[in-house]
Amino acid sequence: MAGQRMRRVNEAVREVLSEALAAGLKDPRIGFVTVISVDTSPDLKNARVYVSVMGDEQQLEETLAGLECSRGYLQSLIGSQLSLRNTPQLSFLHDDSIERGMRIEKLLKEHEQE
Repeated sequence: MAGQRMRRVNEAVREVLSEALAAGLKDPRIGFVTVISVDTSPDLKNARVYVSVMGDEQQLEETLAGLECSRGYLQSLIGSQLSLRNTPQLSFLHDDSIERGMRIEKLLKEHEQE
């Protein structure tokens, strides 16, 4: 039962963050970013937010820095929109699973052509 509750909390936090990023933040460093998943600790004090960023390494670093600067605002949105006992402290991490998947797919296609 607790696992199902955590999945609902993670999904709710992901939705709030996705909507806020889609609406746009004032920080110009934040580029095209997608919230892939959220992993909230069981005590709801911390949440790791996995994001994917379109662009090169420099754009990734700038976007992560912009998200860190916007962390307080994003946490306040979560606190106001979700009725949680604690508002989790956010930390933003790059999720490279999409890039890895594309690389594996490319390798498989190359192998088939041989």
